[in-house]
Amino acid sequence: MASTPMSLPELFLDELRDLYDAEKQLVKALPKMAKKASSEDLRAAIESHLEETRTHVDRLEQAFEMLDEKARGKHCAGIAGIIEEASELLGEDVEPTVLDAGIIAGGQRAEHYEMAAYGSVMAWAKALGHEEVATLLSETLDEEKAADAKLTELAEGGINDEAAGQAADEDEEETAPARSTSRKPAAAERRARSASRR
Repeated sequence: MASTPMSLPELFLDELRDLYDAEKQLVKALPKMAKKASSEDLRAAIESHLEETRTHVDRLEQAFEMLDEKARGKHCAGIAGIIEEASELLGEDVEPTVLDAGIIAGGQRAEHYEMAAYGSVMAWAKALGHEEVATLLSETLDEEKAADAKLTELAEGGINDEAAGQAADEDEEETAPARSTSRKPAAAERRARSASRR
């Protein structure tokens, strides 16, 4: 017996469940990122967004209630992958400023994923006549955009430059011994040539 193709209301509900799970995964992951951040401003931004993320979970529960649906998640593989990549970085031996730059990149991956998802479900809510739900989703979308903008501001306001400066310092340390040792063979070669002339 052929299955019925998925309708937009079903897709809409499916995506809301995906987002519900994504937000719950982030509630668990964000404290670990905040703990590893060396920049006080970055830590504060992550902790502030953690509180917003808890609100996003509440809003999605309100949305399910408005739709007369049970609030339950569907495993969000997209956010799980982003969190897994970020977790791998947190476990590496990385300079603190470089780790901060990596934490920002991971955070922005998550924000962009959510911005795309919330933009879609908000548009579908409007198309399906769920105006109140669309308003709730719009509030969350605005907060995701603001969080992304804050991360960009932190990255461009010094963290990326500090991480790049760290790389430049390491390059100098690595090349300085190489330059001094490269002179020794040349000097030794000149001494050997002059000795052979005698």
